[in-house]
Amino acid sequence: MSPPPASPARERSRPTARRTLALNVALVALVLLVALLGYALVQRHLLQPPVESGRAAPGAGVIQIDVLNGCGVAGAAQDVTAYLRARGYDVVEIRNYKTFDLTESLVIDRVGDTDTAERVAYALGVPKKNIIQQLNPDYYVDVTVVVGKDHRSLKSSR
Repeated sequence: MSPPPASPARERSRPTARRTLALNVALVALVLLVALLGYALVQRHLLQPPVESGRAAPGAGVIQIDVLNGCGVAGAAQDVTAYLRARGYDVVEIRNYKTFDLTESLVIDRVGDTDTAERVAYALGVPKKNIIQQLNPDYYVDVTVVVGKDHRSLKSSR
């Protein structure tokens, strides 16, 4: 004697192997998406927080920078300029430094605001020991960045 046939309603409610596989694949994809978004959130806010492109004093405006190529590599100053502009800095001039033998990049404070120079140095990944102060009332920029032969280790090259 054979078992009675299943009712049509019961067969429709029973998941098929194909449907179960599709649901499992969708679940794994969603878990991976959530993990990726979580990683991006942690990376953005804890490991590499965004850099403020404004001056330390409230309402003082955007930091103005000139970028000088001190390494002699074509395009090094343009890469740094594009990186800074994408982060909201006002790069007003790009030109060559007086020599092309600078081994380490420099951030030069031109107006006596070391906090501003430190912000730019942090944004580029230039160590604090490479921040110097050369006040010049004839310059109309806050900071000068001189790109050295270490330009590939800067954040603009990553």
